Amino acid sequence: MDDISPISLSPLHETHLRAGARMVPFAGWNMPVQYKGITEEHLTVRRACGIFDISHMGQFRVGGPASLDWLNSLLTNNNTRLGIGQGQYTLLLNESGGVIDDLILYRTRASSWFLVVNASKTAEDLAWMQARLLPGITLTDESPHYAGMAIQGPASAAVYQQVAGAHMELPDRNGIAEFISLRGGTCVVCRTGYTGEDGFEFFCEAEEAPYWWDEFTGHGAVPCGLGARDTLRLEMGYPLNGNDLSTDRTPLEAGLGFFVDMAKPAFTGREALAAQKVHGLPSKLTGLRLTGKGPPLRAHYQVFANNQPVGELCSGGISPSLGIGIAMAYLPPALATPGTALEIDIRGKRHPAETIKKPFYKKP
Repeated sequence: MDDISPISLSPLHETHLRAGARMVPFAGWNMPVQYKGITEEHLTVRRACGIFDISHMGQFRVGGPASLDWLNSLLTNNNTRLGIGQGQYTLLLNESGGVIDDLILYRTRASSWFLVVNASKTAEDLAWMQARLLPGITLTDESPHYAGMAIQGPASAAVYQQVAGAHMELPDRNGIAEFISLRGGTCVVCRTGYTGEDGFEFFCEAEEAPYWWDEFTGHGAVPCGLGARDTLRLEMGYPLNGNDLSTDRTPLEAGLGFFVDMAKPAFTGREALAAQKVHGLPSKLTGLRLTGKGPPLRAHYQVFANNQPVGELCSGGISPSLGIGIAMAYLPPALATPGTALEIDIRGKRHPAETIKKPFYKKP
């Protein structure tokens, strides 16, 4: 008999069921994909405020006098630039320069760090880092103890002020703050998100999650599922690990060179990236859009140029904000210039498309 791993349930699972959420398996978890509908939830985040359950994301804490240099040797960005209470997007690479994970690193004290990693990569990231752990450095997986919520949209700061402003001021962009709730649990608030809107991510002890969810929704945050989170990130051209990022592609190919500090003398994968800079990129993660009406775009649909296959979609869908089909694909650099005419095969029929500069959506 096949070994079937048990599926994890969010501390908010019963809350979602009571609210009528449609639940689906995702990265080993049973998570809400939608409540009232993906388009409605998507537009709520663009116009007002939505709340997502992100309890499936992983959270690590790192500490020790040598932790700054150790993390700098593992991650692509330069964490020496971070002051206390600041965070940055960064990547964990293998020796070949391929992306193991993209994550957010926050500096909470001089030698203390909080990391938020992708759900499907939590165990792999932890094992990779533990295998390279040095004496005097502590690495703790806090994921089993935390629940997470992402409150996103133009009204998110106002919602936070009503719910938690008395505890702790909302941090600046990419910042982090911690406080002890009146219920006695540790709360972590990070001014980050995955939607392209202002917002914050809120982590609390698992048993307090229903209380905080009810507080945020009671003050105007509308429950949203992972379906809307995906369309929101796609409109911004944000990559999804496992689709747009993989151990076979480097951050330079993914267009994430801004988050790679090649001035650092050493970090895992640096030599491979340096070689790509010398010899050129084999492919580029490129934005595409249908130039006419067509069915929704999906991952693995083939892309054609001059009647020849040149790649396949990594992510795709209908943009609720723009009303057109959008996607991303790794294409030869010569075809990545915006405005290049292409075709996308959708269930045996070719549909005209063109490359487009990301992000697809820009605030009006």
